[in-house]
Amino acid sequence: MATSYQSVSELVVTARQLYGQVFGEEAPRVAVYAPGRVNLIGEHTDYNQGFVLPMALPLVTVVVGSPTAGQDVTVLTAAEDADEPRRVDFSLPTDGSPLSPGLPSWANYVKGVIQHYRAPPVSGFRAVIASSVPLGGGLSSSASLEVAFYTFLQQLKPDDGDMVSKAVACQTAEHTHAGVPCGIMDQFVSVLGKEGHALLIDCRSMEATPVPLADPRLVILITNSNVKHSLTGSEYSTRRRQCEEAASILGKDSLRDATMKDLEEARNRMDDVTYRRARHVIEEIQRTVQATEALKRGAYKEFGKLMVESHNSLRDLYEVSCRELDELVAAAIKVDGVFGSRMTGGGFGGCTVTLLQAHAIDMTILHIQEQYSGNPTFYVTTPSAGARPLTLP
Repeated sequence: MATSYQSVSELVVTARQLYGQVFGEEAPRVAVYAPGRVNLIGEHTDYNQGFVLPMALPLVTVVVGSPTAGQDVTVLTAAEDADEPRRVDFSLPTDGSPLSPGLPSWANYVKGVIQHYRAPPVSGFRAVIASSVPLGGGLSSSASLEVAFYTFLQQLKPDDGDMVSKAVACQTAEHTHAGVPCGIMDQFVSVLGKEGHALLIDCRSMEATPVPLADPRLVILITNSNVKHSLTGSEYSTRRRQCEEAASILGKDSLRDATMKDLEEARNRMDDVTYRRARHVIEEIQRTVQATEALKRGAYKEFGKLMVESHNSLRDLYEVSCRELDELVAAAIKVDGVFGSRMTGGGFGGCTVTLLQAHAIDMTILHIQEQYSGNPTFYVTTPSAGARPLTLP
């Protein structure tokens, strides 16, 4: 009943076929992949220097390609549902001037990674992208693309191999060329994801603690609402500004340093909206730490309860949920064997993540299909490894 998705090897075949169609008989010399991610708990805490608990997914972006002489770059995407041209051609500047964003918009992620690659200058290349990460679904197709492309460049011109710096470079690419002031979580887990583990990431110190999540009795179900509200970009920036304003009123560098006691004492110095945004972040950081400890103990009911509390807070205090996500969560948590469910990602559409017993998967999917007013897509997933080069035959 769940949607099947292309494996890494199948995506490589797809990308190689397109490469051959466009560039002729010469086979690509390099292949890499980087995963998308789902965040189990800790939403909108990363840009507040808090904790997050994501895991890398078996849904990945593959890049295949070869270096070329000169400074010309050609990149194609195999995504047939793209609203924009599937090919982009540009030349790399030789005078150190920056690569400017433009159209198609998906190519800005590529340009940003080239711009911020840690072993410049990059020379010309041809590349094809193929991905199983759904676009705009809150599973971080953008970070998957950025990290895959950085990994591709590493095969062409090796850098110093520092994985945290790699994640930061990809995050910076999204800031400068896609115009999204994202936190570090998505790129970090795409680089450093570990099979069979979630990662507790301290977004201040950039330290990651692997948390085992390989119990065969458990399943992680991702449900894509298949709706995407256009508010996401502007509202994301607004939420970030509101958090910075709250931290300033509290006299803190970030909301990571604030307690609920601090917030309550300062409540009369901020408007109600700013208060609610700050309350979500402060409590969500605490929830993420508690959830991690619960997961380590195998206390899945406790973890699930914290997931639902997280969703309710995102709905009521942070106001980034929507009717469709609320419907999906409400349907999931009614099924026996489901521990918890919540929206995941930036919000205003996209996906929910549900932790449940493996035997309940079919029943859960069926119940959601019956209760949800839209047409959802389901992915049954496990924690997967981070970005890797691949060996081509």
